[in-house]
Amino acid sequence: MAASVDVVEFQLGNEHYALDIQIAREIVEMMPITPLPRAPRYLAGIINLRGEITNIIDLRDLLGLPESGGVENRKIVVLMPDVAGGSNLGIIVDDVHSVISVRDEQIERINDGITSSISDYVKAIIKIGNDSDGKAKTLIIWLDVQKVVSDLGHYQNTL
Repeated sequence: MAASVDVVEFQLGNEHYALDIQIAREIVEMMPITPLPRAPRYLAGIINLRGEITNIIDLRDLLGLPESGGVENRKIVVLMPDVAGGSNLGIIVDDVHSVISVRDEQIERINDGITSSISDYVKAIIKIGNDSDGKAKTLIIWLDVQKVVSDLGHYQNTL
């Protein structure tokens, strides 16, 4: 049997993304976020999640993706504290679809020939389902969210 890995599939705009399931602590409904003065643009603010102050990052802004207006099902994916150096951290996504189990043959690693700021944060492309031509119906961008968070560098100093 082929090895498989579980990922959380989520959406930003029209695109599908995934992150490693072991770094996601929980998924919560969108709630009011308190903005912080002089915070970097990607830092949406803070929430009080069951008595714990949790920093909320707008993943779309952080990745330089365009705004998508009128999103109704926005969620906050709360990450495991060790991902953010012990801090409570959540990321805003447009919607969370499901936890999917991905087999090795569905994963296409990104080659080193692609150079852009986002390719540093892409672990691989996941191909789901096949159409009649045998081509993948859905492509899911597997983000290295842990690297995104650790590369914020000054993140620890701003909070």
